[in-house]
Amino acid sequence: MSIIIRPIVTEKVTKESEVLNRFGFVVNKKANKVEIKKAVEAAYGVTIVSVNTMNVRPDRSTKYTKSGLISGKTNAIKKAIVQVQEGETIDFYNNI
Repeated sequence: MSIIIRPIVTEKVTKESEVLNRFGFVVNKKANKVEIKKAVEAAYGVTIVSVNTMNVRPDRSTKYTKSGLISGKTNAIKKAIVQVQEGETIDFYNNI
């Protein structure tokens, strides 16, 4: 079971990483904060101060087409925001 699925690279998370030393990851839905902390420390060799998690609900949409009403949804994911100790950093672009 892989804990870390992929890093989140958006404008908001990039700004937080520069200002507050916080980095975002999409993680396994069944992982808890302790497992996430150990996985990030092992993968990137940094010291984690805190871990915040959030479950993101799936987005549902409906479209009216020639063949009728089509409905769909995205997958539900779990995000983790980890705060790294002052002076350390995670470089996503060299580890991808």
